[in-house]
Amino acid sequence: MKATHFGRNAAIAVIAAGALALTACGSDNATGTPAGTQSAASGTKVTGTLTGIGASSTGAAMDAWKAGFATANQGATVQYSPDGSGAGRKAIIDGSAQFAGSDAYLKDDELAASKAKCGPDGAINLPVYISPIAVAFNIPDVKELKLDAATVAKIFRGEIAKWNDPAIAALNAGVTLPDLKVTPVNRSDDSGTTSNFTDYLAAAAPEVWTDKAAGVWPAALKGENAKGTSGVVKTVTDTPGAVTYADDSAVSGKLGTASIKVGEEFVKISADAAAKAVEAGKPVDGRAANDVAIKLDRKTTAAGAYPVVLVSYHVVCTTYETKAVADLVKAFETYVVSDEGQKTAADAAKSAPLSKTLQDKAKAAIETIKAKA
Repeated sequence: MKATHFGRNAAIAVIAAGALALTACGSDNATGTPAGTQSAASGTKVTGTLTGIGASSTGAAMDAWKAGFATANQGATVQYSPDGSGAGRKAIIDGSAQFAGSDAYLKDDELAASKAKCGPDGAINLPVYISPIAVAFNIPDVKELKLDAATVAKIFRGEIAKWNDPAIAALNAGVTLPDLKVTPVNRSDDSGTTSNFTDYLAAAAPEVWTDKAAGVWPAALKGENAKGTSGVVKTVTDTPGAVTYADDSAVSGKLGTASIKVGEEFVKISADAAAKAVEAGKPVDGRAANDVAIKLDRKTTAAGAYPVVLVSYHVVCTTYETKAVADLVKAFETYVVSDEGQKTAADAAKSAPLSKTLQDKAKAAIETIKAKA
């Protein structure tokens, strides 16, 4: 279900081809066309090739979006290389991709840097995908555990060595826990999933997780690592006693998942619980009105909210070189945030659809995308 991984050289070649295709094909769609009409089953269509680089967590959703958009727009193609959120943000900033997929919104310095390629207003963050991050483990005969933030932090810091450790046992009365080595597995690449996971740990268990939230895993911590969502899931699947953090859409088979303590209850992982956590978030301070970045409340005690959640963004330029590129970006992103696009992603990836409020904000932001005069 994951998008095919391109090497860096291949990605560059694809990008170059995509840029040529866009220039050659042009577009029948005007940049002023109202949101919602561009990718509908009927109405004006766009053609050309759009190239993105970024998060691997949204692989299943991206595959579904690419197929749905191509069906509605014969002659339009989206190519996406899941090299990780960090690679995606770098690509939109240096102009080697027309959009980025990122599980973390652009930082202030990245926004400033984006102005060189994206025009005087730089790039903007569009929320497109909401999903819980699973604490997924391979423990024979155990499919569910209850964990609190401090215990999760200790597991991933290597401070809990065995699965029958008293700290885990105290939270899981009645569960037979094996005398099995705990092997934490982290992402080796610059990852938005890592950024969200460490943001949760730093906020919810600061006395244990003393590192700052970051997309790169702390080098001082021991454990196994693998590249991409599919890499860590495969490693854990192949390793009894291993545990990782990964987008819930990628977790299946023999792997179990943890319910996370929120307030006085343990919340089971689900798309609905992730959506409730996002509802507790607020707009990021100091951003333009058309930037829809969300600051999540990792310490929420809202009933039924699962705070180990990621909001994945499509990072797009506010200004593109040509009208053809701007039209194609607008058409694709309009489809992605539409009811149809969100349902397609939810069916493919177990994600939570954007709320009506977020949809409206994203659509309004998409309409501000333009071409150079």
